[in-house]
Amino acid sequence: MSKIVAITMGDPAGIGPEIIVKALQSDILKNIKSVVIGSADLLKKQLTMGLFNNVSFNIINNMSDADFSENVINIIDVKLADIDALQPGKIQPQAGDLAYRCVKKATELALAGEVTAIATAPLNKEALHSAGHMYPGHTELLAKLTNSKDVAMVLYTDSLKVIHVTTHVSLRNFLDKLSSDRIEKVIKIADDFLKKVGISAPKIAVAGVNPHAGEHGLFGDEEIKFVTPAIEKMQSCGIDAIGPCAPDTVFLQAHQGKFDIVVAMYHDQGHIPLKLLGFYDGVNIAAGLPFIRTSADHGTAFDIAWQGIAKADSMIESIRLAELLSK
Repeated sequence: MSKIVAITMGDPAGIGPEIIVKALQSDILKNIKSVVIGSADLLKKQLTMGLFNNVSFNIINNMSDADFSENVINIIDVKLADIDALQPGKIQPQAGDLAYRCVKKATELALAGEVTAIATAPLNKEALHSAGHMYPGHTELLAKLTNSKDVAMVLYTDSLKVIHVTTHVSLRNFLDKLSSDRIEKVIKIADDFLKKVGISAPKIAVAGVNPHAGEHGLFGDEEIKFVTPAIEKMQSCGIDAIGPCAPDTVFLQAHQGKFDIVVAMYHDQGHIPLKLLGFYDGVNIAAGLPFIRTSADHGTAFDIAWQGIAKADSMIESIRLAELLSK
């Protein structure tokens, strides 16, 4: 089977529809086979924004009906409850529900082997929750849909890669839930992921929790209790894990090529350096799923939704990487 990427619309009130259309007109993606999972009517609405350049829609029910000719956009139509009531830049239950149903459909296709990877446009967590789908984000939703127990978020650029022990939890809950077992699992996921994408002997840096990685207990003992034992156990399994490393320097060291990936302990510890260095071309990857899933590494950008000014760089890169990294 040739590689096919399913592209989910994300929250339709955000910039997802726009950046998908822009991405699929990029020369970078012209040889990549794809199908959009989302509202066909909403994509057609983008015509009024002047985003299309000699393209046609092919609305399909089955992947066997896909047409991968140049300038054809294949769409599996996931209908909105009331497209006329959809407001750009607003949190709405029907938008959160559509985002959920798009991911669910794409997951079904991937598990059935009809597509080889998924690239997701951003969803809005409040809209998702308002529709009754109580997931912190894409990673947790996909883990549930695929019954995957050990999943972690990877932020990916050519020069910096970060994987997270925790993501969408408060700092208070992060400290309460931190464990050597979870750190060990994430180090193992990082090692497996990097090997799958072509790095045969990964060097993995593990960030500390506290300033200066705790200074031997002077600024906190989480490194002594949880981080160091996890690193030592993974080293005994043959994984090249190093740390605990001072969080204020380790990301620069990885950016300069000393490490292949950094294990970040919590959301902002990893997101801030990655977005500083790769805001427009950074890609979010869910490692540990039975298929490759990538995502544009930014939010729904409600403040500029449906204005035709959103940048598609990260969406382009996420589709490119989904195809490149998939089996």
